Order: sequence, then structure tokens, then C-alpha cells
Amino acid sequence: PVQILSYLGGVVKVEETDLKPRVGFLYHIDTHNISMFINATREQDSGQYMCSVNVVDDTIRLDKNVGVINLTVLVPPAAPTCQLHGNAVVGANVTLSCSSKKGKPSPMYQWQRESPTLQVFFPPAQDRARGTLKLTNLSLEMSGVYVCRAENQAGFKNCSIVLEV
Repeated sequence: PVQILSYLGGVVKVEETDLKPRVGFLYHIDTHNISMFINATREQDSGQYMCSVNVVDDTIRLDKNVGVINLTVLVPPAAPTCQLHGNAVVGANVTLSCSSKKGKPSPMYQWQRESPTLQVFFPPAQDRARGTLKLTNLSLEMSGVYVCRAENQAGFKNCSIVLEV
């Protein structure tokens, strides 16, 4: 464990870590609320944080004076990349793929075909975890704009690809 923040003998001390310019006590210590804040959170701030309270001349009981919390910083997906794999000719099979380089938790993907012929896809044609859409036995009517949405609890981003059969 690395100490981040302390209050001892009436003095607040912020340790030399990458959190130093972004942390502090939320309230004045006199309120007896020792909640802390972290500004401008980053993915690497995720982890386990421990609060330890030791009162002078008090019996230290390790199970009573320590609080632990797990912090997970969510990261919205980066703009995904859409790609076409295969030859888009009548009767052929192609796969559309979509992937985002960032996102915590890992994004799920949803393909849909845009208007004028709006179409939503489901398994087994679509793999939401991998971001693939398999189109089989292509016909001229399957031409159009296909949009992929990469989404997690922190947000979403789209990409699109034009399929010309």
C-alpha cells in the first residue's frame, strides 16, 4: 500500500504520487468526516483504497479502525473502426467487423442497417462481444449503410460502413 493523504498533528499532508495534484479531504477535518476526493479520474486510479483512523491514546483494533473501498474508473469506448471482410458480390458471404481500442468495461457492439431499410441484427448473424456481423448470400437489396455502436456503462461511439453489392 502507498500512502496518499494523511492528517497528523493538525497538518494535512499529500504524498508525492501521481494523485498529488488531484486529491484532498472533502471536508475540513474538524467536521470529523474524512472523506476524500479524486479529481480528473483516470483508468489507472482504479484499485483498492484503504482508510485508517488512529486516535491518540485509543486502543487500536485492526478490524475496527480500517475501511476499504474498491474503485473502478469506467472508460467510454473510443471511436470504433468499421471494416468489410470479403468480396461484396451477389451470392457471396461477407463479414463486417467493428472494434474499439479503448473502453472499460469492454464495449459490446450492436450493428444495424440505416434507413430507408432499417434493420437490426441478432445472433448468430451478429456477435455482440466480438463486434462482427455475418451477411450471407448477398443480394443487391442488401446494399446500404451499416452502423456499429460500441457501448458500455460509460458511453458509446459509432462508426459506419457503406456496403455496395
